[in-house]
Amino acid sequence: MQLSLQIKQKALELGFHKVGIARVEEVDRASIERLQHWLDKGYQADMAWMQNPKRQNIHDVMPEVKSIVCVALNYYADVDRPDGPEYAKISRYGWGRDYHKVLHKKLKALSTWLEAQGDDIRARYYADTGPVQDKAWAQQAGIGWLAKNGNVITREYGSWVFLGEVLTNVDLTPDRPHTAHCGTCTRCLDACPTGAIPQPHVVDANRCIAYHTIENRADALPDAIVPHLNGWVAGCDICQDVCPWNQRFAQQTDVAEFQPNSWTVASTLTELAHLSEEEYDRRVTGSTLRRIKSWMLRRNARASLKQ
Repeated sequence: MQLSLQIKQKALELGFHKVGIARVEEVDRASIERLQHWLDKGYQADMAWMQNPKRQNIHDVMPEVKSIVCVALNYYADVDRPDGPEYAKISRYGWGRDYHKVLHKKLKALSTWLEAQGDDIRARYYADTGPVQDKAWAQQAGIGWLAKNGNVITREYGSWVFLGEVLTNVDLTPDRPHTAHCGTCTRCLDACPTGAIPQPHVVDANRCIAYHTIENRADALPDAIVPHLNGWVAGCDICQDVCPWNQRFAQQTDVAEFQPNSWTVASTLTELAHLSEEEYDRRVTGSTLRRIKSWMLRRNARASLKQ
């Protein structure tokens, strides 16, 4: 019990906004079955890494793991996008510094501290960088619940949070799994312009604007997607923007690195459609948007301009 409390205190000292603990022996079988059903339907599109079998057995990731320390970091920047169809829309997750770098620095510090608490203690950390069901474990650890749009919603920050976890061989005191509080609300399903949420908790990447603007490496976007882009060139926040929990509980982040760069909020579609390689490199340095290659960003902007 004492070490569990110390871990939580240390995580908060490092700047994480939420922390909880899940015990590995209390695996949520439903989450594994849900993942397999999702894969069987082909909803992962070309994201082959989602089929990694380790994702369904945490012991394949770390054989000696007994507990998972789950953390959440609020990234919401209270900045409005400019009105006008001429502006490009970029998901809030990509407005500031690469969240992997921010989380990894804090997770590394937490893991190093944890291993220093005993000679036999081992820790391994991830932030959307390994075959770990971070959302399922976050719910198991009491961070929040799996929403109907596939995101994790927290009571304090809505779904505007990045998730991370530290796997350890220490048997820690677990928190209670979070209960769901979406109720009968279907705003996210109803608002998705491409019908990418065919049923609660299920997102079909084949129809998801975020998938196509970030992961799709084809020369052209699908004809079924283009008419619904509405300016989105990097990700999509529609299902989060309409969520009542986000509208009521979003809080300005205190993480300076997540404040937006001017170009991520107010670039025009025409500007991005003609973005040079040099300008691309300047803009995406240190940004998670580097995953979207320059030609893809131009492709996305040009597709939106054709609407």
